Amino acid sequence: MQPWHAWPLSDLIAYLKTDPEAGLEPAQARQRLITYGPNQLPASRKRGALKLFLAQFEDFMVLVLVVAAVLSFILGEWYDAATILAIVVINAVLGFLQEYRAERSLAALKRLTAPKARCRRAFLEVDLPAAEVVPGDVLLLSAGDRVAADARLVKAWDLACDESALTGESVPAAKEVCELTAGAPLAERRNLVYAGTLVTRGRAEAVVVATGLATETGQIARLLNREKEEITPLEQRLDHLGRVLVAGCLTICGLVVVLGLRRGGSVLEIIMAGISLAVAAIPEGLPAVVTLALAVGVQRMVRRRAILRRLPAVETLGCATVICADKTGTLTENRMTVREIRAADRELALTIGALCNDATLKREGIAIGSFWRGRRVEEKWSAAGDPTEAALLVAAAEAGLVRGYLEQDHPRLDEIPFDSDRKLMSTVHRWGKGVRLLVKGAPDVVLERCASYHDGRRAVPLDARAKAEWLRENEELAGQALRVLAVAYRDLPALAGDPQPTLESGLTLVGLIGLSDPVRPGVREAIARCRRAGIKTVMITGDHPATAIAVARELGLPWEEGVATGAELESWSQRELEERVERIAVYARVSPRHKLRIVRALKRRGHVVAMTGDGINDAPAMKEADIGVAMGRTGTDIAKEVSAMVIEDDNFTTIMAAVEEGRAIYDNIRKFIRYLLACNIGEVTTMLLAALLGLPLPLLPIQILWLNLVTDGFPALALGFDPPAPDIMERPPRHPGESIFSRGLAGKILKRGLGIGLFTVGVFVLALRAGAGIERARTMAFTVLVMQQLFYVFECRSETRPVFAVGLFSNLYLLMAAALSWAMQLAALYHPFLKLVFRTETLQGSEWAILFLVAGGPFLWQGLLWASGWTEKGELDIMGNNT
Repeated sequence: MQPWHAWPLSDLIAYLKTDPEAGLEPAQARQRLITYGPNQLPASRKRGALKLFLAQFEDFMVLVLVVAAVLSFILGEWYDAATILAIVVINAVLGFLQEYRAERSLAALKRLTAPKARCRRAFLEVDLPAAEVVPGDVLLLSAGDRVAADARLVKAWDLACDESALTGESVPAAKEVCELTAGAPLAERRNLVYAGTLVTRGRAEAVVVATGLATETGQIARLLNREKEEITPLEQRLDHLGRVLVAGCLTICGLVVVLGLRRGGSVLEIIMAGISLAVAAIPEGLPAVVTLALAVGVQRMVRRRAILRRLPAVETLGCATVICADKTGTLTENRMTVREIRAADRELALTIGALCNDATLKREGIAIGSFWRGRRVEEKWSAAGDPTEAALLVAAAEAGLVRGYLEQDHPRLDEIPFDSDRKLMSTVHRWGKGVRLLVKGAPDVVLERCASYHDGRRAVPLDARAKAEWLRENEELAGQALRVLAVAYRDLPALAGDPQPTLESGLTLVGLIGLSDPVRPGVREAIARCRRAGIKTVMITGDHPATAIAVARELGLPWEEGVATGAELESWSQRELEERVERIAVYARVSPRHKLRIVRALKRRGHVVAMTGDGINDAPAMKEADIGVAMGRTGTDIAKEVSAMVIEDDNFTTIMAAVEEGRAIYDNIRKFIRYLLACNIGEVTTMLLAALLGLPLPLLPIQILWLNLVTDGFPALALGFDPPAPDIMERPPRHPGESIFSRGLAGKILKRGLGIGLFTVGVFVLALRAGAGIERARTMAFTVLVMQQLFYVFECRSETRPVFAVGLFSNLYLLMAAALSWAMQLAALYHPFLKLVFRTETLQGSEWAILFLVAGGPFLWQGLLWASGWTEKGELDIMGNNT
């Protein structure tokens, strides 16, 4: 069956079995409601709250935490068990809230549809709930109405609809009764109105052709239902890391127990030591520090006008390689603005633009300044109505030509409304002792009706040369992708009867006014920063290719390769699109399905894709992308609900801040993975090496658990507060498939962890050979292990610079955390009760000197090298600790 816009109108009416003059009979409407169903989007299937919550405990790392809590409970460590379970519950609650909010996207789309509709039934005009509208109903539309269903126009008077949320067009689409070919794209189907769009001017009668899921909005809802949520790269890596660590730690802990039992000794003590080591070695704090790092990033983003709906979203944006940005409302302001006035008398041109106008002007007072320097109120003008007329009205008001004051001197007497055939609008005003006709419209049409032009002082005859010059001016403005209007006038001695279009001749041209949807301030610079950071920006729009090229040129996007249109995308296979997608930076005249294809092609080429947008038409592609970014002010409900992040100020530059925070968060996650795993390897190495050498246990179970609390807790969490590195936006994006241990991180962790373990066993053996008792030797091993880890946490702050170059005081949280951990360790050594609990002894000055030399040696040596200028970027590798 051919599309609705291509049917001959009489055939379509016959097919729908309706009469536009009478409307449906009530019995017919009831039967069709049963046949076609309510005019609404069906509720999405939702899992119950309990199922959603329980599903959070299926994650592998969460199960590891539960096992760790059980082991702690067996050992009688109630505090550890309670802490681990608290982490589990907090993570489950966060995950539950995120998924619950994600499932509201279809509900938001339902709310967007019109709640009421005015129809004609049995020759009567009735207001109905939109859900009761059926195919064949006759909609009665006027300015301000939201269209209840997709419908074909049967009558229209100067009708225009705001379809920007559906097509991406920033200018309202003019509508008319006509017949089109089947291949007309969505944005050019002038004889159809769509569900959820807004009537900006005029009136119309239209017969409904589609309701519910059969509408264009409904088709988007189907696309949303088909898309599946994918886990982020960070979630994938942490899940894999958890499995590897648990398997490795349990194997080594089992080996320690076997070797200990073969050596002899207390069976219970050895088994408890093995269990304690398992609890300490498994980094159960990892989800907590990851969550904290993400939460800190979220707080920073809130201060920078971005709202994260899912915690891992900012990390995903941090590894983005492509940002697909919708032009309208994202790169541009989604409002028409006067950009150029070509007229000898600009004041007269703006006066005509303000008077020959049906928009409504508004004035707002904005207080600026401070209490101390004084405050003043500045006026800000805005307008409601047709965006083009609103732009003219605001431009005139900002020039001091407020229509309300102008109309006092030049009251409107009559008008000739805009007509799509004439492409003109005219109003008649009192002008001095006579009457003046003011005209605005398409330049080529106005010029044909002009006999003269205004040179700033008087009317001058419009000869062929002057007319050619004005046409050249029009072409120049149009070449800049501006919407051009001509303004003219004609003086009349008097007005006899109703004004007729025949009066629109013998006009005097005043000038040309160019309007456009302006690029947002700072976007060009943000795109340039993206380029330096190795991120490609792609503009996707439903606008005309000429407009897209002009905007791309203004933004500095590489448009030389040409613009891919929706028609071209239709002719390409998915494989052809994937082959060309790397070279194309601008797409025009695209539909929601095309946007999905573009995003999928980029993802199949290995990119991590961010999709920004504000309209309904952006939602499916935003959901398909690795991260969807919605505009907070102009974004539709559905765009916000589908997105992972909302830009509160609708500023594309805020996305750059999100990229920076995303990269900083990933850096911080690598820092505390480096710290936690090296420390855990050090603890495991200490126990395993002692068992292999046939030594007594160098650490008691309670000491191992204390280590887990003191060093794996506060210092690791404090690393999440590290600020971004100065060069973070000069690096290329990391590869989407990059291991979290890439760039030599695994080697650093292994070498430093082995070094910590070797030095600890060395101190233990040295103390035993010096004649110290087993408890004193354990105290020294216990303490030097804590000290090494506290020094090491500062070394983990950078992978490319020495710790002293980073600055010891640039993260005060880390200083406080290290001081707290050290105070807790001193309490375990000197507090009488804690000495009994941990079976420690007070150390002497010479013993402290040895411990500081062993624990702080690499740290101090690196500081000396940096101070002497031998190394500036940490080229030297001291125990795997090149920073």
